[in-house]
Amino acid sequence: MTSTSHKLPHPLIALLPVFILIIFVSLSVGVFGADALSGASQMALLLATAVTLLIAKFTVNVHWTAFEKALHKNIKNISTALIILLIIGALSGTWMVSGVVPLFITYGMKLIRPEIFLLSAALISAIVSVITGSSWTTVATIGIALMGIGRAQGFPDGWIAGAIISGAYFGDKMSPLSDTTVLASSISGTPLFTHIRYMWITTIPSMLIALAVFAIAGFSFKGVNTDDIVLYQNALAGRFNMSLWLLLVPAITVFMIAKRYPPLVTLFVSMLLAAVTALIFQKVNLLEISGGSTNMDAVKGMMISSFGPTALDAGNAEINSLIATRGMQGMLFTIWLIICATCFGAAMTAGRMIESITVWFTNYITRTGSLVGATVATGLLSNLTMGDQYLSLILSGNLFKELYEKRGYESRLLSRSMEDSITVTSVLIPWNSCGMTQSTVLGVSTLVYFPYAIFNYVSPLMSILIAVTGYKIFRNKPLISPENK
Repeated sequence: MTSTSHKLPHPLIALLPVFILIIFVSLSVGVFGADALSGASQMALLLATAVTLLIAKFTVNVHWTAFEKALHKNIKNISTALIILLIIGALSGTWMVSGVVPLFITYGMKLIRPEIFLLSAALISAIVSVITGSSWTTVATIGIALMGIGRAQGFPDGWIAGAIISGAYFGDKMSPLSDTTVLASSISGTPLFTHIRYMWITTIPSMLIALAVFAIAGFSFKGVNTDDIVLYQNALAGRFNMSLWLLLVPAITVFMIAKRYPPLVTLFVSMLLAAVTALIFQKVNLLEISGGSTNMDAVKGMMISSFGPTALDAGNAEINSLIATRGMQGMLFTIWLIICATCFGAAMTAGRMIESITVWFTNYITRTGSLVGATVATGLLSNLTMGDQYLSLILSGNLFKELYEKRGYESRLLSRSMEDSITVTSVLIPWNSCGMTQSTVLGVSTLVYFPYAIFNYVSPLMSILIAVTGYKIFRNKPLISPENK
């Protein structure tokens, strides 16, 4: 990075682009609502990038070449993550069409019994979300079904929605198919599966607390009606060949994860396995997708499920929504957003604004607990002000990555702290894109389900608690010491 000035901008000047971005994103969310991710938020990022470059030019005289170098470096750093996101899109489509996801959903719903409905709702949502990697898909599909079942048996809306959201965001946080999980790991420079394994330390206790609360609460309610569950099971069984051979796909995937194969290799192999099983067990569905009748048409249907949207008719609107897929195309808005956010990060880097903010933080943070606490607080503030979890992850990662490195902390501590605070709390904020979407889909106000989304607000508290205890937190030799700031 080159500049005609070697001075750092004042921290207030460095923070100015952040506030400008917050204003632009807030306006885009206010005007477009949940559709802001379809382009408005991306434009807000590009406009904020332009303003940042102007500020950098007139304060520290940054050259355009410095921005280009920072942009090239940032794009290089996220290139693998972008490919992973595309493969995840293909994987989600092939896993659904092959029958792997419907098989898990069917067996998951069999767990429901009258006395443990809330517990089962959280577990089913967690299972589906881990498999699909998407809290939005989980809530908009199986979540709607669980809301109907819970209401029919007399459960309060807040409890039902809280259990669904707790499970859905557990899976969104822990699944290697989740775009937020990939994004948090890539921004911090942490290998994907290293990031996921390290999150167990805070996520498992948080989820156990939530499940215990739901189990206790569930025993106070009586009279569950399981007719809707049977309807869902029959519809899925009528649409898909529920062969237990399908379990080989997730089993081999888990084996490869345990053996620590590279994420790209693991996900790609899993996608190919699902495609093969789709051709063997779900040929009728593939022919319906392609609109043909030959073996080559079945192959065409399998390819469509990997790169484009699919829709199958199961005789039930909610089931149709559940089994619909988007393939690689479904990831394009997220990739678009990441690229635009990378431009903003490059402008902040070229103007030495991130460096200025990091130095300012360094003057006040001396302990692990305070560092993680500052990360969590920044994540919450970003969710409150920026209205989108992706932007919050990108901003927090850019702000804290250098500070963690200078203090000698492993990158996985940063990636975990971001997910503990940003991914899970976005749904608790009414004006955040996640909060707006989930409350609309479930038909339950954010403020109504907030007290019952146990996992979502225990998770950031657990992150700080673990940091204070120092459990499994290791440090390399700091690049700077607190005494030589």
